[in-house]
Amino acid sequence: MKVLPWEGIYSAVTTRFDEEGALDLRSFINSLRFQVDAGINAIIIGGSLGESSTITHDERIEMLYAARAEFGKQLPILINIAEGSTRNATALAMRAEDSGADGLMVLPPMMYKATDAEVVDFFIDIATSTSLPVLVYNNPVDYKIEITPLMFEMLLKHDTIQAVKESTRDTANVTRLRNAFGDRLKILTGVDTIAAESIILGADGWVAGLVNAFPAETVAIFKLIKAGQIEKALEINRWFLPLFELDISPQLVQNIKLAESIAGKGTEYVRLPRKILSGNIRERIITIVEDAIAKRPDLINTL
Repeated sequence: MKVLPWEGIYSAVTTRFDEEGALDLRSFINSLRFQVDAGINAIIIGGSLGESSTITHDERIEMLYAARAEFGKQLPILINIAEGSTRNATALAMRAEDSGADGLMVLPPMMYKATDAEVVDFFIDIATSTSLPVLVYNNPVDYKIEITPLMFEMLLKHDTIQAVKESTRDTANVTRLRNAFGDRLKILTGVDTIAAESIILGADGWVAGLVNAFPAETVAIFKLIKAGQIEKALEINRWFLPLFELDISPQLVQNIKLAESIAGKGTEYVRLPRKILSGNIRERIITIVEDAIAKRPDLINTL
């Protein structure tokens, strides 16, 4: 059984497409290079920000192979599983392991509002189909299913279930889970707007979204907090907040890809049914991003 460090910045990477909607692996690697150079600790392929619902299992594996060829074992690579059936989920888990993935991020069953018992069994069936470490994605706001401490008590009987992406929006849950499970359950905060607070409260890592567009600033916040330089971290966080709020929108993919484009980190292309932002919404996002770039913190004198 593998054990991941579960600390630092885990980038929920965007999926790069060309103008026709085909996978663009060259752009994908170029985008990753900015983040790796900035010091991220791991990447997660095919998450919500990675347009999971529109990419195939094959495309996930293509991105895994491309990232591994470029970066080797420099950082762990996780594959996200977001499926409606246990059969499809376990098939992807086994394929990810056979293809060289280092871990899995797993969402509860999609579309069907499963019972607590069904959710627990779903995670256990995936976790026992592979030796890969599992990051449980707990996001009841968006996916309408909460993994409670009682459910984690059952899940943690399985050694491959090692961490949670904590996205309940309740910062007290960091302390709640730590009190209940100590270091047995590693906690990665999953909401950019409250990441700094969650790390201060003891989260081990951060599954970040705006890191795709602003990797150095994301890494800086995490490192400063862990070094005890809270005020310096909060100064960057205050600058970052208008950008972080782009991540808590139904159009988070388009928002962040537009931010990447403006910041010179990628393109805006998305896969249907999503469409590139237009009109007043587009202008508002451009204003937010350009204003942030104009007021960008001086990291050289901060770190």
